[in-house]
Amino acid sequence: MEQRRAGAAGVYPLGLRLAGRRVVVVGAGAVALRRVSGLLAAGADITVVSPQATPALADLAAGDRFTWVRRPYEPGDLADAWLAMACTDDAGANAAVAAEAEAERILCVRADDASLASAWVPATGRTGAYTLAVHADRDPARAAAMRDHLVAAAEHAPPVPAGARPRTGRVVLVGGGPGDPGLLTLRGRAALAEADVVVADRLAPLTLLDELAAEVTVVDAAKVPGGRSMPQEDIDRLLVEHARAGRVVVRLKGGDPFVFGRGMEEVEACTRAGVPVEVVPGVSSAIAVPGAAGIPVTHRGVVQAFTVVSGHVPPGDPTSTVDWKGLAGAGGTLVVLMGVRTIRLIADALLSGGLPANTPVAGLQEGRPAARGTLGGVADGTELDGVGSPAVFVVGAVAGDLGLPS
Repeated sequence: MEQRRAGAAGVYPLGLRLAGRRVVVVGAGAVALRRVSGLLAAGADITVVSPQATPALADLAAGDRFTWVRRPYEPGDLADAWLAMACTDDAGANAAVAAEAEAERILCVRADDASLASAWVPATGRTGAYTLAVHADRDPARAAAMRDHLVAAAEHAPPVPAGARPRTGRVVLVGGGPGDPGLLTLRGRAALAEADVVVADRLAPLTLLDELAAEVTVVDAAKVPGGRSMPQEDIDRLLVEHARAGRVVVRLKGGDPFVFGRGMEEVEACTRAGVPVEVVPGVSSAIAVPGAAGIPVTHRGVVQAFTVVSGHVPPGDPTSTVDWKGLAGAGGTLVVLMGVRTIRLIADALLSGGLPANTPVAGLQEGRPAARGTLGGVADGTELDGVGSPAVFVVGAVAGDLGLPS
């Protein structure tokens, strides 16, 4: 039967649940990479038929993420498939795949000519509980633009009425990144869109709180150095109490929850109380802040390792577990967080451990370059003395000419 060319009006939108169902992708180029990535996320049982594959696809196949049949397409390859995707750059091969699919009543996507396909792949976006799919009469750019518009609208949509969704209380620990809302992960944004309660840290991207619906409860759990501070026990209690009341609680933290963020303590508190808890990793300021300032924590031919250390407990303190002498001899970049009050003592300890006095040091304040100097200058108080909290210090060769401009 000749395939009818259909416009957008002839498309019936449908969500396919492909978990565990066989999908055959013919071709293994850039288009196939996009399709396979989405199919993996859907849990499909994927077979790729192609003599060659892109490096990323070959790596996925080597990791047993899908079955790779290393030859050209042959009739019969679609046996038992629920969906076929013809993704080669050979129109004849794509037509043959589509013909077999049509004969076997298998839906088929064609990368080269969507008008001859029985199925189209929409521009898809996800936010919170929403999955948004847009068809635009085979105009992918227009579909993607509308998709982005709808995703943005959904992120600010009124919350679903309480009776319209199951009220399963849970806690989501969200790493907010280094403070720039643009560096919050997509999963983190989705969690905020679902929140009934947000318990926010001082260093979290607080501008996002203004985007929350009016009925979302915001709890200020700031811990100000030398100032007001909510005890960790109170934070743990609030998370559990709100979740037990059937609320979705987002614990919005700075950086990554498990990098000096006491995130594991909060996970343990929820687990002990029988409260479901999810961890959404964040972009750690230990890497993001130097990176934004042009300082790579590793650089080929210069340094092959880096260490992140808390400066909260000074060297010499009996409660310190940091081997500063060992760090001085490790030969890598040293990133110090929470070290504004202790950086001079840290510099002294590193000098005593054998690091040269001319070792470059960069001080980054509130995510921006503040000053740079040397380990000796930091130790004697003549350099970087004006860097205030919150700050990140980078010690090592990458903090010199490779990093901040003069």
